[in-house]
Amino acid sequence: MDSSDLNVIRALLGWVRAGARAHLVTVTHTWGSSPRPVGSLLAVGAAGQLMGSVSGGCVEDDLVAKLRGGQVAGSGPERLVYGLSREEGERFGLPCGGTLELVCEPVAQAGDLAEVLAALEQRRAITRELNLDSGASRLLPAGPHTAACTCKDGVLRKVFGPQWQLIIIGAAELSRCIAQLAQALDYHVVVCDPRPDYAAAWDVPGTEIATGLPDDVIRTRVTDERSAVITLTHDPRVDDLALMQALESPAFYVGALGSQRTTDKRLQRLRELDLPEAAIARLHAPIGLPIGSHAPMEIAVAIAAELIAARNGALASAQVRLIDHASRKAASAA
Repeated sequence: MDSSDLNVIRALLGWVRAGARAHLVTVTHTWGSSPRPVGSLLAVGAAGQLMGSVSGGCVEDDLVAKLRGGQVAGSGPERLVYGLSREEGERFGLPCGGTLELVCEPVAQAGDLAEVLAALEQRRAITRELNLDSGASRLLPAGPHTAACTCKDGVLRKVFGPQWQLIIIGAAELSRCIAQLAQALDYHVVVCDPRPDYAAAWDVPGTEIATGLPDDVIRTRVTDERSAVITLTHDPRVDDLALMQALESPAFYVGALGSQRTTDKRLQRLRELDLPEAAIARLHAPIGLPIGSHAPMEIAVAIAAELIAARNGALASAQVRLIDHASRKAASAA
């Protein structure tokens, strides 16, 4: 499964290269509740085709009508604001109090968007600047701390980065559940299992299966902070290889399945293998938020929730709220 940004740019360039005019729409500001975050993209084809999203659907319908009628962004980029009034918010399905600002850019030629597409396909980050007055654009390097999307002083800056990637070690039933959820969360999923029988049985569409040794797969695949690794085999010979490499990689999240007893034994083995304490401290184990999950899909949901929290920098807050909720529930039952 490709990332949403990649799908949007690929579709947009497909329409343009076929000789049609198209528009690229970017969410630049939100106030209050908003269905899509800043930086979200929508491509609109000349015939009303859509790829991507900026709202729940009503804003897209209004945009298509205005673009096909030539009412907006006819000759250059244009700002649009939805949801200023209660009536408009209700009309366009925006949450209570939500306001959405968009920049709508006409695209007639591939231009620098072709290089943006190449960067996305090669897992490279790149920044595109669009001058809202002249319509001119240019590409710049994307630094590690560059804001994902800003629009000020008449310039829209949008960072196009590599797709989020999840490396799953082990091709079993739980892996299938996690892979399906991860794809829905915009991850490219690579499942690694050097055991021939498990690898041969893997059948989740849209994912990759890798049969090499886990440390080799992680070494070549995990090259940036938009990657996560989880180990699920219950086999220390497989999982420990993966963890030794992953815990010293740039991955934003490394997790391992198992009980607290299993985790304690794993930590002891990693220390005996001379893995630095700073690396060991990065391990999330037992994996997943503690939501009382038991069935494979329930466990997958707990793991996906922890990935979401870690990706959004909210993991500590989520754990505190769950612990507080459990404490209050126990106190009320006493």
